[in-house]
Amino acid sequence: MSLVAHRACYITGLLGLALLSACAVGPRYARPTAPTPADFKETPPNWKEAQPSDQILRGKWWEIYQDAQLNALEEKVAISNQSLKAAEAQFRQARATVRYTRADLFPTVSAGVSATRERFSKNRPLSQSGLGGGTFNDLVIPVDMSYEPDVWGRVRRTVEAARANAQASFADLEAVSLSLHAELAMDYFQARELDAEAQLLDSTVASYEKSLELTENRYHGGVVSQVDVAQAETLLETARAQAIDVKEQRTQFEHAIAVLVGEPAPSFTLPVEALNAAPPAIPPGLPSQLLERRPDIASSERQMAAANANIGVTKAAYFPLFSFPGSAGFEGTTVANWLSNPSTFASVGLSAMVTVFDVGRRRAALDQARAAYDQTVAGYQQNVLVAYQEVEDNLAALHLLEQEAATQAAAVAAAEHSLDLSKNRYTGGVTTYLEVITAQTTALADERSAVQVSGRRMIDSVLLIKALGGGWDAASLAKLDLTSRKPYSPPPASIPPTGQ
Repeated sequence: MSLVAHRACYITGLLGLALLSACAVGPRYARPTAPTPADFKETPPNWKEAQPSDQILRGKWWEIYQDAQLNALEEKVAISNQSLKAAEAQFRQARATVRYTRADLFPTVSAGVSATRERFSKNRPLSQSGLGGGTFNDLVIPVDMSYEPDVWGRVRRTVEAARANAQASFADLEAVSLSLHAELAMDYFQARELDAEAQLLDSTVASYEKSLELTENRYHGGVVSQVDVAQAETLLETARAQAIDVKEQRTQFEHAIAVLVGEPAPSFTLPVEALNAAPPAIPPGLPSQLLERRPDIASSERQMAAANANIGVTKAAYFPLFSFPGSAGFEGTTVANWLSNPSTFASVGLSAMVTVFDVGRRRAALDQARAAYDQTVAGYQQNVLVAYQEVEDNLAALHLLEQEAATQAAAVAAAEHSLDLSKNRYTGGVTTYLEVITAQTTALADERSAVQVSGRRMIDSVLLIKALGGGWDAASLAKLDLTSRKPYSPPPASIPPTGQ
């Protein structure tokens, strides 16, 4: 066996010994506990249905509203929304970082070729020994290798942190997707609610125009004064102004929807359609499930894991750094003998280096890493508390708005009955036109309030779905392929949404 082979076996043995004895310094990661109530306080008793909420909300949760126009718009968000594309590109960056850090686990090999023609001076030192005055070629094919075995787990902890950051980036991507889809649904229902208000005001304007015509006829007949005509005109113009204001608000939501679906606002049109739907039942499930269904909470948890791994990275700086440099290749003076066996060369080595004194720099870095971890723990705990608050807020809102809708419907019926009575009294000459105006104003206000409550119920139902995570599951993080170079595509839902 040649000397080069002996050296290669020796180095291989050292590498194996180093790898077998390698350990990862730093604390093992364990998810901190979070306060978890037994149940949501605001869950209405009639929502305790048998079907699990994660099955209802799985995948395309917006389809539970059974609105074809909304479904078509939501599909465009995943394809054309620029904010979602930016979040997806950020995830691909984090995924590439995992591959970049993993490369440090393996040797780095470089190769090249060089050809030089040199002439040494005859007057240089040692020229009398034959090293000066000659002209010769130097043809070299070097192959260099450098390898730092991960004895203390610095690289493994770095990869662990990069992997956790990539998973957090994926959870951020899902959080952005959920937020954009929810924002589109809310804008959509708000636009539909304004369509219903505009429809109501248009019919009110038509009714007020008839009232004005009747009042003018009575004025010309000498039955009423011009004051009644002026009051009828005022009421009519006020209703017209309200209708214009509602339509102006509606255009703003139409433009917002255009941006969400990735289309220019001037070329996008949302057909007018009045809101005529009630929110579906959305069971919240158990509070303990919320920690696995919110992508923002999953992102916070993965950030904790990355911060914990960074503690190990900084601790590894206290230990020696081993290095195994090596090189081999061919070197000759002519092409004829360049690649022959006598032209081969090889070298291997072993080095170790440790920092002896750094004026507390490593200690400061370790303190910084631990403080960063404590910061992520506090952020995680805060996100959990906010998640419970958001679910409770929207559960309470839906429960109370359901009661308000019933009460408001009764108020509308009473106001319409009062208006009919006032009109009859005015026509019979029993009362003044002021009573009719008061009854008309009250009826319009109650009718608009009823429409607005319907819109708020739909929007709060979307907010509840968003607060529950939209059927997302943190288990998908474990299934991510973080070493692939293929473009990211979201995995299909394992359970189809209701109605498919």
